[in-house]
Amino acid sequence: MTQDTRRLTQRSMAFVLAGGRGSRLKELTDRRVKPSVYFGGKLRIIDFALSNALNSGIRKMALATQYKAHSLIRHCQRGWNFFRAERNEFLDILPASQRMGGQDWYRGTADAVTQNIDIIDSYDIDYIVILAGDHIYKMDYEVMLREHVDRAADVTVGCLTVPREEASAFGVMDTNDKGVITSFLEKPADPPGMPDDPKKTLASMGIYVFSWPFLRDLLMADKDDPNSEHDFGNDLIPDLVAKGKAIAHRFDDSCVRHPGAPAYWRDVGTVDAFWQANIDLTDFTPELDLWDATWPIWTYSESNPPAKFIHDERDRRGVAISSMVTGGCIVSGTEVRNSLLFTNVHTNSYSVLDHAVVLPSVYIARSARLRRVVIDRGVEIPEGLVVGEDPAEDAKWFRVTDKGVTLITQPMLDARADAL
Repeated sequence: MTQDTRRLTQRSMAFVLAGGRGSRLKELTDRRVKPSVYFGGKLRIIDFALSNALNSGIRKMALATQYKAHSLIRHCQRGWNFFRAERNEFLDILPASQRMGGQDWYRGTADAVTQNIDIIDSYDIDYIVILAGDHIYKMDYEVMLREHVDRAADVTVGCLTVPREEASAFGVMDTNDKGVITSFLEKPADPPGMPDDPKKTLASMGIYVFSWPFLRDLLMADKDDPNSEHDFGNDLIPDLVAKGKAIAHRFDDSCVRHPGAPAYWRDVGTVDAFWQANIDLTDFTPELDLWDATWPIWTYSESNPPAKFIHDERDRRGVAISSMVTGGCIVSGTEVRNSLLFTNVHTNSYSVLDHAVVLPSVYIARSARLRRVVIDRGVEIPEGLVVGEDPAEDAKWFRVTDKGVTLITQPMLDARADAL
C-alpha cells in the first residue's frame, strides 16, 4: 500500500462550531451571533479560527451556524470566498436545517457534526479538528495534529494553562505525568493542579482532534442515546477519558507568537472582556500581534479611503494618541485617546473619546464626551452626550457593567430621546 506523504493538515478538515448566541455580550448579539461580532478594528471574531486553520495548511473547512446567522454567513461569503474547489479546497456553511426526522436545530455541539456526517464523508479526510468559532488566539493546528497521531490518541484536547484559583470557570483536565487525561471536571470548586506545577490547571479550549472514522462511530452511537445531551464537553469527552485514550495538548506548544511573548487566548464573551481585549490592542506592544505578516488574520476587506484627521485649533484638533483608527474614519476636531475606531467612524468638533471601542459606521456629533464605552455599529451619538462621568446617570439609559464600561446601542439612544 502506498504511504500517504501529505501533511496531516492536508488530510484533515476544520469543523467550526459557530451557532451560539453569546448572550453575555448582551445587546451586541441582538442582531448577530457571537462569532460575527466585530473585533480589532476591521476583523470579526470568526476570522481567528478560520485564519488559524488556513495558516496551518487546512484547506477544507465547514462552519456550523444556527442563531441569527445572516451577518456571519454574509461575512464569510464576502471575505472567505477565495477557496477553489478545483484545488480540493472549500469553506462550506452548514446552517441547522431539517435533515433528520423532522429535527431542525442542532441539539448540542456533537449533534452539529452528527447531522452533517454525509457531507463530511464526501470530503475524504482522515482527521477532523473541532473548533469553537468565538475565541481570540493564534494557533498552529498542525502541531496538535502531529501530537494526536504520534501518541495514537482517541481524542486530543486543546488545553490552556491557567492559574488554579481562576480555573473554576472552566472545564478542567487532570492528567498524569505523560499528559494522559485521567479526569474531566466541569467548573470544579477545587481544580486540580498540574503534575509539573501545582499552582496551575489545564483548562479546555473547546478544541478537539479525532480521526474521522473513529469520531464517526462515536457520533452514530451517541445520536440515539436518550441519556446523552449530544455534546462534546458533557458527553463524548468525559466518556473517552473514562474508557479510551484522551491526551491533553498544551496551547503553549502550538501558540503562534514571538519568542518570549506570552501565549495569548481570550474569550471575549462579556462586554467587559470584549472592551478590554480591544483596548489592549492600543498598548505600546500588545500581547496579540495583528501585525505579523507570517501568520495573518484574514478577513473581508472593504474598499475604504485612508483615515483623515482635520482641524488644528485649540480645543478643536483632530488627533489620536495611543489609538487604532481604521480606514474610512474622519476625525474632525476630536481628541481620541487609548481608543479603537472601526471603519467609517465620523467624529465632529470639540468631542473627546477616551478608552472607547467604536464599531463601524458610527457618527459622533459635536461636543460629545465618551469614556470607557463600547458603541455598537451604526449608532448616531447626539450632540453634547456625556457618558462615563456619572455612572448613575449612564445606567438610566445605557448598559453599565460591573467594571464601569458602558454599552451604547441605537435603541437605547432612541429610548432616551423619547423620554427627554
